[in-house]
Amino acid sequence: MSKTEIIQICITTFGGVALLLYGMHILGNGLEKISGGKMEKILEKLTNNIFKAVILGALVTAVIQSSGATTVIVVGLVNSGILKLSSAVGIIMGANIGTTITGQILRLGDLESNASLGVVMEFLTPTYLAPFLAIIGIVIIMATKKDNIKAVGDICIGLGILFTGMLSLTASVKPLAELEAFKNVFASLENPFLGVLAGAVITALLQSSSASVGILQAVSTTGLLKFSAAFPIIMGQNIGTCSTSIISSIGASKNAKRAAMVHFYFNLIGTVLFLSVIYILKALGKISGWNDVMDMGSIANFHTFFNIVVTVFFIPFHKLLEKLAVLTIRMTPDSDDDAVMDSGESILDSRFLKSPSLAIQHANNAVAYMGNMAKANFVSSCELYSSFDAKTVEKIKEREDIIDRIEDRLNSYLVSITDCELNAAESRNVTFLIHTITDFERIGDYAYNIMERAEVMHEKEQNLSEEGVRDMQLIAGAVTEVIDMAVTTVEYDDSATAAKIEPLEETIDMLEYKLKNRHIDRLKEGSCAIDRGVHFLDILSDMERVADHCSNVGVHILSKNSSPKDELNHHEYIEKVHKGESREYKEALEQYSLRYKLD
Repeated sequence: MSKTEIIQICITTFGGVALLLYGMHILGNGLEKISGGKMEKILEKLTNNIFKAVILGALVTAVIQSSGATTVIVVGLVNSGILKLSSAVGIIMGANIGTTITGQILRLGDLESNASLGVVMEFLTPTYLAPFLAIIGIVIIMATKKDNIKAVGDICIGLGILFTGMLSLTASVKPLAELEAFKNVFASLENPFLGVLAGAVITALLQSSSASVGILQAVSTTGLLKFSAAFPIIMGQNIGTCSTSIISSIGASKNAKRAAMVHFYFNLIGTVLFLSVIYILKALGKISGWNDVMDMGSIANFHTFFNIVVTVFFIPFHKLLEKLAVLTIRMTPDSDDDAVMDSGESILDSRFLKSPSLAIQHANNAVAYMGNMAKANFVSSCELYSSFDAKTVEKIKEREDIIDRIEDRLNSYLVSITDCELNAAESRNVTFLIHTITDFERIGDYAYNIMERAEVMHEKEQNLSEEGVRDMQLIAGAVTEVIDMAVTTVEYDDSATAAKIEPLEETIDMLEYKLKNRHIDRLKEGSCAIDRGVHFLDILSDMERVADHCSNVGVHILSKNSSPKDELNHHEYIEKVHKGESREYKEALEQYSLRYKLD
């Protein structure tokens, strides 16, 4: 074989690998969009039931087509304190089963060599299936504007590219069967240590065990791959895939590092035990197919069998894996990883960016956390006027610092999300969160202003009159309720609650107007000092502005959840609601007016 031919083989081989990897990427993205991120979100709600964890780990990995991506997400969830290490163990074990799906899909390549196929079955071979799926995929993508339907097109395109890459790879490696050096390579891989090492290194470089299994399946078409050489490579591939989670755990919490170590120990110990059993059975003469040639189907079956057997074996011993990881990554005396962090920043883990829908959900949780912090500051600030407390002031300042930090972190995080491939709904969600961050940050600022006025009055030994305190408590109760409603709409994506914000905001506007007039009357009568009265009027203005920002949040939610053609404009919506005065709006306005009625 000439040098030119060898160079051509190398180029077509790497080209085939590139198409294989890209096809898997497109396929995974399509499946991810179909699932809408629901599979990953389920991971957060797992109990300590090991069987549920294993099943869900397998399902999630089958959807996103990467055990490495699943374990990276798990590391992120553990790092954020959302998922316990004990729950993570089962998910990691199940991920190894889910990743075998790709090999089972690629085994359709075995049909190519079957000359006795019927007409129908012949069209299921990759030669015909690849272009057929690609045609269907591009037609769907070009014919529809709906993201969910486009995702089906992505899946078809991904499968088409996957099969095309496999065909290219298979065709490029076939001439290598004539090379003596190539035969010697596979003869040397019958050494279990070299086989495991080769599988681990290739998988670590590709960052995908599914891709490395696919390459092995392509190589099997040369007829040189025996069982004795193939099975150590397959087991080494499981070890190589651990590199992804180990790298992702760098800089993470102790428990996140432990989750990565669980993945490593599970695959390492499973490989050692399985190798030992196979060589013991060989020594006893119980393995008859030691020198049998492997094809695509047998490789896929062995890969699946190996991962299922190892997972089933470890289920009773899952707590030992956890203990082993804990012993490896010891908790230092000054660390506090087991405690839940008191800042929403902890849930904005960059590892979630592997799944944009999951990253958006966590950003949403951080925004809701930010809103709750702003509400807590508002309530505490108002309480200072009836009972001033220096410790409460310090707590308010601490919360305000956290709100500012979360705002900065969220803005950067959302920019990172926009760098990912987003569908229209996800883009609308990101836009909504950017608007909402600003509103909650401003609510926090107004709460801080109210606190500062309380400080000034305390330093000057000034107090509001008893009537002034009662009036302030009345409107503060209404404002607290509207903030709570705004946070609820964000946290639970609750359009029904969002629609009730505007009548309460209108009630607060009317209440502020009446309280200002009543206070001006007190000033005229001389029953309230002017210097204190100015503070009271400023506090009322701050409260009214807080309600305005809550109204903004409600409109943002309603706009996000409306169809693109019916997207709401804030001012138009407010005008429409007030002019139309629907029955629901009138009833809500009447209820709030009675609840917050002046004496």
